[in-house]
Amino acid sequence: MKQMKKRWMMLLPTVLLMALAFSTTVFAAEEEAEYVPALHATFWALVPAVVAIGLALITKEVYSSLFVGILMGALLYSGFQFERTVTHIFVDGIIGVLSDSYNVGILVFLVILGAMVSLMNKAGGSAAFGQFAAGKIKNRVGAQLATILLGVLIFIDDYFNCLTVGSVMRPVTDKFKVSRAKLAYLIDATAAPVCIIAPISSWAAAVTGFVEGEDGFSIFIRAIPYNFYAILTIVMMVGMVLMKTEFGKMKTHEQNAQKGDLYTTPGRPYENVKEEKISTKGGVADLLIPIISLIICCVIGMIYTGGFFEGADFVTAFSNSDASLGLTLGSFFGLVITIVLYQIRRVLSFKDCMDCIPEGFRAMVPAILILTFAWTLKAMTDSLGADLYVAGLVESSAGAFLNFLPAIIFVVGCLLAFATGTSWGTFGILIPIVVAVFQNSNPQLMIISISACMAGAVCGDHCSPISDTTIMASAGAQCEHVNHVTTQLPYAVMAAAISFVTYIVAGFAQSAWIALPVGIVLMVAALFVIRNISGSLEEK
Repeated sequence: MKQMKKRWMMLLPTVLLMALAFSTTVFAAEEEAEYVPALHATFWALVPAVVAIGLALITKEVYSSLFVGILMGALLYSGFQFERTVTHIFVDGIIGVLSDSYNVGILVFLVILGAMVSLMNKAGGSAAFGQFAAGKIKNRVGAQLATILLGVLIFIDDYFNCLTVGSVMRPVTDKFKVSRAKLAYLIDATAAPVCIIAPISSWAAAVTGFVEGEDGFSIFIRAIPYNFYAILTIVMMVGMVLMKTEFGKMKTHEQNAQKGDLYTTPGRPYENVKEEKISTKGGVADLLIPIISLIICCVIGMIYTGGFFEGADFVTAFSNSDASLGLTLGSFFGLVITIVLYQIRRVLSFKDCMDCIPEGFRAMVPAILILTFAWTLKAMTDSLGADLYVAGLVESSAGAFLNFLPAIIFVVGCLLAFATGTSWGTFGILIPIVVAVFQNSNPQLMIISISACMAGAVCGDHCSPISDTTIMASAGAQCEHVNHVTTQLPYAVMAAAISFVTYIVAGFAQSAWIALPVGIVLMVAALFVIRNISGSLEEK
């Protein structure tokens, strides 16, 4: 009995310590859960992103600018407390975003895609296609139109679009002296703008998921004719190529490219990239088969995650798909098929194929680093309540400016996506608000406003230097990132301005048959004015 009592006396302090530690942990967790920053859901929530973007455009240093924005967000969140600032940056920020399965899936997809690009290049598939295309394409206009066409055809996902179109068309555009900045613009303008009007795409799946209480896919289809920014961007891109005219910094890049300088500025990280030893056995099939396999596998991967093989129909499966997991699975099997193909055709040895995997990873490191910082910056703005602040602005303007609301929503979407670098996050914030405002009062205006949400998000994403799609376009074109942003911005702003006017027309007419032709006429007229002012690139 004494021995039992002695044991209990020895265990008692341990039990008390454990209880104290547990209670401290619980109270700390509750305190942390209840913590709300003093500047929550105010204008200050957007300041970190504005600081990061401003510094990136001024200093031309993307990594340091993003980190300063992250630090600013953490300081505002913590009330300038050192410990909370540090833990917010690393625990809630960098480690948090890299612990998210969706983000990790995107990174894995990028690495595999980088490996496939390296494989296709080393096998000689890209070079063979370039030679084939060079025989069919006779001039700069043809090279740019072929890039646009390929970008439109690859509508499954914007990441896949950026890297695939870049790797395939880069040798062709280089041959016809198209600047890397112009190639990056063509890639970027056929990525998100095409995906957002393609019913079978990861973007369509994302949008339908945000339309609660309605048939999301049906609404997406009905909203396509009202997605003025996407449609007008394509009209503008094709028009400028056919008219052979440019303006702003892009014109300088294109003029220098015709003289042999594809980069123009001192910042040219891809100029002296070490060329890999390319197989002479490769043919066009060594490019086309991997790309077609990748597209098919990615589609299968996405509908698999949406329950297609468990009984769901194709449209439902695509709407419910997990784009990150689906693209990861699809790209993995696409990689396996590519390696097996090259072994059967004896284009590359198995060792050469394995060497391409770390090569592809290294090629994606800059993009992965920028993506990580961009996601972390978004986590900072989220913790400051940027979504609540913007939602309040939109709701407060709903009553007074009903017919102007599509145009207002378009501008708000542009600013939010530009500041946060995410279009999908912008969808998630604005679309539920629009549905709640118009669901029972004006269904037609709800469709137009949802489309304005999507168009504004794509526009802001298109302009933002911290957007993942913009980053991928720079990587795909092997163009210095700030060069891509600064040359593309005037083009995106012009398309946005005309889209804004078109949404005003749509708000009153509430018909795509009236508003869309007005927008197209305005865009064509603007292009003719620009051509008369700046002239043709071929004029000396």
